[in-house]
Amino acid sequence: MSVDSRETSAALEVDGVVERGGFRLAVSATVEPGEVLGVLGPNGAGKSTLLRALAGLTVLAAGTIRLGGTLLDGEHLFVPPEQRPVGLVFQSYRLFPHLSVLDNVAFAPRSRGLGRRRSREVARGWLERLDLAELADRRPAQVSGGQAQRVALARALAAEPGLLLLDEPLSALDAGTRLDVRTLLRRHLEFFAGPVLVVTHDPLEAMVLCDRLLVIEGGRVVQQGTPASVARHPATEYVARLVGLNLYAGRLDPDRGSVALDGGGDLAVTPTAEARGSNRVLVGLRPSAITVHTVRPEHASVRNVWAGTIESLELLTDRVRVNVEGTPSALVDVTPGAVAELGLGPGQAVWLSAKATETDAYPESASTRHTAEVS
Repeated sequence: MSVDSRETSAALEVDGVVERGGFRLAVSATVEPGEVLGVLGPNGAGKSTLLRALAGLTVLAAGTIRLGGTLLDGEHLFVPPEQRPVGLVFQSYRLFPHLSVLDNVAFAPRSRGLGRRRSREVARGWLERLDLAELADRRPAQVSGGQAQRVALARALAAEPGLLLLDEPLSALDAGTRLDVRTLLRRHLEFFAGPVLVVTHDPLEAMVLCDRLLVIEGGRVVQQGTPASVARHPATEYVARLVGLNLYAGRLDPDRGSVALDGGGDLAVTPTAEARGSNRVLVGLRPSAITVHTVRPEHASVRNVWAGTIESLELLTDRVRVNVEGTPSALVDVTPGAVAELGLGPGQAVWLSAKATETDAYPESASTRHTAEVS
């Protein structure tokens, strides 16, 4: 069966299960044409397994994968990878070292059956669009990491795929280069009309590159939504740490305006309207909203006060993140000046305080409860 690789404006619909050894991945998601979906999750969650299934490198155990009206996998049909209209950009880019930049990009249209001259014409067009024309005659070893990343993207786009997959596209770059290339990559993705999936571990990368996020943990989708909504209301501890929040689960007492936390202790909260109708809630609390004291504070306006012990301190650019073990435990952001003034250090007993108005309590989803039970 042959698939028309020129179909560049069809939505991706995946509702399937992949089984590899003892691991099982179940994903249901739709990616619209022109939409960039970020796929996040801890190591071993199933991110790469999802890309392999979409690229045709792994067969579904159940369910379907469709690109527009074309079935790629399922219902007793399997389209092999070489016949799928899918472009894949690997972490290592995998450029051919013996070919010039031009011929690396031209390889994609040539593999679709175009002649050498026409393939080079197509390649030159993509090099111009991605500001790489002056590098056409160079070998991969003669270009920078950021340039190599764009060459790999140009090669994938030159194949005119209907679906574009990027596997950790910036992971091979150093920190300084990554900052510059991240913005360029987002602009270059605007040339592509089909759906895009970007696998990443970097929350900033996801926020900048992606229109929507899909979070996988333990082979299950635990959260989907815009970057802003996921950052505001993380569904799991992994997501909370990714976006820099303390996250607690517990039972809400709407009359008292407090949550009895699963790990012990309680927090006075300001629940959303949706949370008031829910027995189980999640409570988000920013590290910068918590104050550290060396003696118990006596502020009448602060409803949340609890004791803890400093486990560690970590310098994060302009602030220090203090890891405090307590009931509940918390990450707290303070200034380097505050560390010196209070004499903070590992093993020190401290008091923490936070206003109820600084908390964000919202309903706990069923998928979140399942993930917590499994872990």
